[in-house]
Amino acid sequence: MPRIIAGHAGGLRLTSVPGDATRPTTDRTREALFSWLETRGWLEGTAVVDLYAGSGALGAEAASRGADRVLLVERDRRAAGVCRKNADAVNRSVGHTVVQVEMGSVERVLAGPTGAGPWDLVLADPPYPVDGEELRRTLEGIAAVLVPDGLLVLERSVRSAEPVWPDGLELLEARTYGETVLYYCRH
Repeated sequence: MPRIIAGHAGGLRLTSVPGDATRPTTDRTREALFSWLETRGWLEGTAVVDLYAGSGALGAEAASRGADRVLLVERDRRAAGVCRKNADAVNRSVGHTVVQVEMGSVERVLAGPTGAGPWDLVLADPPYPVDGEELRRTLEGIAAVLVPDGLLVLERSVRSAEPVWPDGLELLEARTYGETVLYYCRH
């Protein structure tokens, strides 16, 4: 069962999505990601969207560590229900509503009023089969909702080819943690 690592809700246990329909970010990768973000000032007071949220653990961690506004986007009904439970628990723990949930496809939510941003930080962990042209369109949609100098963190398998970055996204660095690679891109 995942838990919030640090911040106002540190130690809070989160609900997991039952079954194997989602691929949770490992604790090691999540710790490394949030250490990277926190040391560079990417959390305090920011607007964060967690795309393909699964249980919402990444967005919940961002809220615990000081994000002003977090949106969890998940299209699977069961996973979105888990996101709602975890959002409620984090919001109670921090004492006000920070985390909200939007059920629907990433493309639809980013094009709609709730997901259109602007966002300071986008956390995206698309299913590994989302690749090629589909991933390129998703990355273009993300670039459209990021603030100038905003940050995208994209999680992929080390076996996946590096994405073709659309205009508007510049790769800062890639870090590998076991079977996962995190791409840090600035708008």
